[in-house]
Amino acid sequence: MTTDLTAGETVDAPVFTIKHDGWAELVLNRPERKNAITGPFGEALSACANELNGDDDVRVVVLRGAGGAFCSGLDLKAFNSDPAPDWLADFQHIWRGAHRALFELRKPLVGALERYAINGGAALALACDLLITGKEAFLQVGEVQIGMAAPYNLAWLTLRHSEAVTAKIALKGERLHGPQLMELGIAAECVDDDDVLTRSHELATQLAGYEGEGLIRIKSGLRAATPETADEWFDRFTEIDPVGNRPKPKAVR
Repeated sequence: MTTDLTAGETVDAPVFTIKHDGWAELVLNRPERKNAITGPFGEALSACANELNGDDDVRVVVLRGAGGAFCSGLDLKAFNSDPAPDWLADFQHIWRGAHRALFELRKPLVGALERYAINGGAALALACDLLITGKEAFLQVGEVQIGMAAPYNLAWLTLRHSEAVTAKIALKGERLHGPQLMELGIAAECVDDDDVLTRSHELATQLAGYEGEGLIRIKSGLRAATPETADEWFDRFTEIDPVGNRPKPKAVR
């Protein structure tokens, strides 16, 4: 859903986009639930990202949360509701579609990390090519603390970072604040918390003003370093069995 908002206006959609001159915002829009993830949220995220990917007027995308926070992870209240939501049985397919859309996005993705990005929300932040974080904001890949794997977090971390950095984030499961995210190379910039969105908009405007097709060519070159489709890449991490045995590994490149 693409829209233009005026001050004080709201949108009744779990994810929507706002277009600017040469760039767009991809807005996670469930502020009453801390932008927590549900099936409709995943479907809307996929649809909006694919829409922006095909829009030649958009050269850069800013991913942010509504209400001054990024994303708190899965909406456990929705997942555990009685009766079960009609999207629950298809959620793994829905969530794969959302991450596939972000993986295939040809335009640079700038993340605006305000307040927190937790578990499933952390995976969305890690999907960003350039992450702007607040000093007090934090990212947490905390699934290990409750005995769960973190497949999409591992997929994005492994795509972009070393095994040492990935282990430090995923095995410890701790909150990592802005300065720590900078130290680990997760964040591109760390600014005052009140300036995260402003700085993200400034960076998107700067990048969108560059001449030619350099942005798309560089982004395509980065993806070419992983000569697999989105599904092939994510399958590496989602096919881990309950006792931690991986399928036969593919050749290391």
